[in-house]
Amino acid sequence: MTNPEPGPHLAVLEPGQSCVGVELLPPREVPLGGPRAMTVYRTLPSKARSFVGAWCFLDHYGPDDIARSGGMAVPRHPHTGLATVSWLFQGAIDHLDSDGHAAQVAPGELNLMIAGRGITHSEISTAHTSTLHGVQLWYAMPASTRFTGNDFVHYAPEPVRAPGLTARVFIGELLGSHSPVDTRTPDLLGAELLLQPDATVTLTVRRDFEHAVLAETGEVEVNGTAVPERTLAYIPTGADTLRLTVGPDGARVILLGGVPLGESIVMWWNFIGRSHDEVVEFRRRYQAELGFEPADPDDAGKPRLFGDFPAGQRPPLPAPPLPNVRLRPRT
Repeated sequence: MTNPEPGPHLAVLEPGQSCVGVELLPPREVPLGGPRAMTVYRTLPSKARSFVGAWCFLDHYGPDDIARSGGMAVPRHPHTGLATVSWLFQGAIDHLDSDGHAAQVAPGELNLMIAGRGITHSEISTAHTSTLHGVQLWYAMPASTRFTGNDFVHYAPEPVRAPGLTARVFIGELLGSHSPVDTRTPDLLGAELLLQPDATVTLTVRRDFEHAVLAETGEVEVNGTAVPERTLAYIPTGADTLRLTVGPDGARVILLGGVPLGESIVMWWNFIGRSHDEVVEFRRRYQAELGFEPADPDDAGKPRLFGDFPAGQRPPLPAPPLPNVRLRPRT
């Protein structure tokens, strides 16, 4: 297989199926933390694309040697207007949030946190973890549910087997497997696919969905286009099938999908809003509630957006300074 340049490529589908472009989104390396930071490989958002359905963020990391990198050590920080999806292949992460949920993220098990109107949480790799490997995903909450209450869901999907692959469907429906998780964001798909050596698999998918395939462990062909390791292949609406082909080593991929969100968002740091001013206010409230900046007298009597946190935890992260320009919407 060759390594094509990033950009749209002609997809080759079965006769009678729609022919759509496959767009390659290469990863960029981002340090997660301080000087001994763990490196993550981010494909969403990118300059070329902000969304796949409502999915708006994808970090891929590992296999990472904890002894060298220090692992994941993300102390208390905020979120608004989104849900976080943690999915691991190796290792374990302790989750703690301001709604009182404490849980461990383990391989093959979904941890979903709905931030809604505001939450804070921490993510720390466990002491017994030697290798950390997984993905962190976000999806944007639609206007109809983005101010609803927070929630936390744990779900361990049963594997479903089909010729050439084993799938774990953690959100949505695929191959007859249906996740019961209420995302408060309609029409989403998230699944891990383990492809057997030299397999060619054709998946029946929803024509009204956008899809994306992360080549997690090696190069994969998606509808005839070679997708290098850690690269995300984007497939727009209009396709009835996705054809995945792998070589003699097999491969693991993450498949995402969803109906286009159809809403503009403003995403900055860990906040999602609908305008520059709304995100500015989220930042101000977070900084004031956690004591990083003085509170506004008008805040007296308002319910806290970002909740309380158990004592004895690592110091929280302050929000970075805002840029000197207005934040631009993403579509």
